[in-house]
Amino acid sequence: MKSLHFLGDILHEPNLWHINRHGVARAFLVGIFFSFIPMPFQMIFAAVFAIWFNANLPLSVILVWISNPVTMPPIFYFNYKVGALILDRPVLDIEFQLSWTWLGSRLVDIGIPLYLGSLIVATASGCIAYLIIQFLWRRKVKKDWNERIREKRLGKNAPQDS
Repeated sequence: MKSLHFLGDILHEPNLWHINRHGVARAFLVGIFFSFIPMPFQMIFAAVFAIWFNANLPLSVILVWISNPVTMPPIFYFNYKVGALILDRPVLDIEFQLSWTWLGSRLVDIGIPLYLGSLIVATASGCIAYLIIQFLWRRKVKKDWNERIREKRLGKNAPQDS
């Protein structure tokens, strides 16, 4: 694609497109991390970090959609509450108004706890997802390996047809 020509050979890195344990685990780390950060263009940031961390690019971008218009309010309110708890601030009853005046007056009161909580929840969630994917993938490989060994042994012990 000519529009992505400025990236050079970066997009030809196989791990960005293949399904393997490390690429998928990193994709979960990146995608889930950015899904919990309230910011515009989450998908672009997830794509850049997926390239940087050599994670599965499509999966990283898709996982950002954990936060979508339906899930954003509860996710970000939870993040705000975590940040307020850590900063030892009371949780404010927020009556949202779509105006520059309201946003300017509430940005510090809400923004600092929201972004602190978001960073903590995003980091914890991304790391936990990474570890879970690593564990589940290894467990599946070990189970398949043991199953192959068991089938091989049963095949050797089976009666031979003469």
